[in-house]
Amino acid sequence: MEPPPLLPAQALTPQFVESEYNNRARVADHGDYFARWERDSQFVRATLLGHLDLAYGPEARHRIDLFPAARARGLLVFIHGGYWRSLDKAMFSWLAASWVAGGIGVAIPNYRLCPAVRIEQIIDDVVAALNWLFAHGARYGLATERVVLSGHSAGGHLTGALFAQPRARLTFDPARIVGGVPMSGLVDFEPLLHSSFNADFCLDPEAVSRLNLYDKRPTLAAPLVIAVGGDESSEFKRQSRLLAHAWSAQAKALLVLDGRNHFSIVDAFAERGQPLYDSALALLG
Repeated sequence: MEPPPLLPAQALTPQFVESEYNNRARVADHGDYFARWERDSQFVRATLLGHLDLAYGPEARHRIDLFPAARARGLLVFIHGGYWRSLDKAMFSWLAASWVAGGIGVAIPNYRLCPAVRIEQIIDDVVAALNWLFAHGARYGLATERVVLSGHSAGGHLTGALFAQPRARLTFDPARIVGGVPMSGLVDFEPLLHSSFNADFCLDPEAVSRLNLYDKRPTLAAPLVIAVGGDESSEFKRQSRLLAHAWSAQAKALLVLDGRNHFSIVDAFAERGQPLYDSALALLG
């Protein structure tokens, strides 16, 4: 199978990049998703056992929420999106309900945001959160022997970045990671050089080279379920195909979900019986 192409520089006009990569502009009712997620998350935090705002580092956004499951058989880590520059873990507490009901604990970290920090420092944050989780999660009732890493959008990239970290940066047995689910993630950063968002990212060609994942080799050997919405832009679908091709040795599935946009794919991840939910659950055995 031929790999998805990298786009030539002349194709990356500002108009093209904005059209393909500005998801809030592409989904007119994105605010409705945010409002519902906020409302449902407030209910979950009020009704579901959780350990909230635990510090995994010294900064204000170095915080993580944990939702243990009774008789847990594994742990799902979910890294939120927001283009590395917005949103908060508290908006995604609602995800925990269906997973906890299925016997899977959930951990949702925050991280620092651009432009206060660079994306590479955000990667440092999620590495620190993961190391903390393996060191301390069991005392909060989490089953950290079988862990699936997942994330959406910026969190999809950060999930992939965790899979590509040098082993020396991880202070736990990597065999405890049994799967990964990057959703709508970016692995080719060249287009973002040409986006208005780069005013916050401050990317240059050297940073793009360091952040790209399609030309890196994973250091974690666990299988991946890579997912993207069928209604997402051609570029977001290309990005997921690029990762599936580059990491084909462990890409168990590439799911292009019909009728799902950049935001509704998150709903599919939390809905029992949906292919994305079931595929992620299967990684935990």
